[in-house]
Amino acid sequence: MVRTVKKPEERRQEIIAAAVKLFGSKGYEKTTMTNVMDTVGIAKGTIYHYFKSKEDLLEAVIEQSVVDYLAEMQAVLDESTGTALDKMQLLITSGQVADEKEEIIEQLHRPGNAGMQTRQLAVTISGLALLYAKVIQQGCDEGVFQTEYPLESAEFMLSGIQFLTDLGIHPWQPEDLMRRALSFPALLEAQLRAPKGSFDFLIENLSG
Repeated sequence: MVRTVKKPEERRQEIIAAAVKLFGSKGYEKTTMTNVMDTVGIAKGTIYHYFKSKEDLLEAVIEQSVVDYLAEMQAVLDESTGTALDKMQLLITSGQVADEKEEIIEQLHRPGNAGMQTRQLAVTISGLALLYAKVIQQGCDEGVFQTEYPLESAEFMLSGIQFLTDLGIHPWQPEDLMRRALSFPALLEAQLRAPKGSFDFLIENLSG
């Protein structure tokens, strides 16, 4: 039998991809490194060459999920030729987490992974802010938005919304989440000095 030799980065990505599927189907706790090894078809020495532990593999999976997510959001923008408001709505409504990554998010919310969650949020928000800043700048060029700080506006907007709505950060009460959700359109309009009603799409489906 001929032994398949793959480039290190290719093998590493193969292991991460297998872990994503297994964490999503079996759950992180029930998935073993042996399960990952068997799925990829590699030896114990190979997997531990790339990842010292399952926790190390989880962190790599999370980092890759952020890279993939940002690439998906960039693709959404690249495919759009609409106005800044069109693109803003696309970014917001397209930012849903894939089902197979729910287990990964669940792991981030565990108390022992607080540091990992903070790093993941920081990288995600920093990457997303760059995309939103481009859209905000487009809006300024179109005369729809008015701000001298597109990037900083995006950073404040994304970090504020994330902190005030993420139940993994704090067990916010439903009434607090609803109160904040109802205020977001007006707050974003004020921050970007956008026309009234520009962000009403954020609350159109709340009653449902």
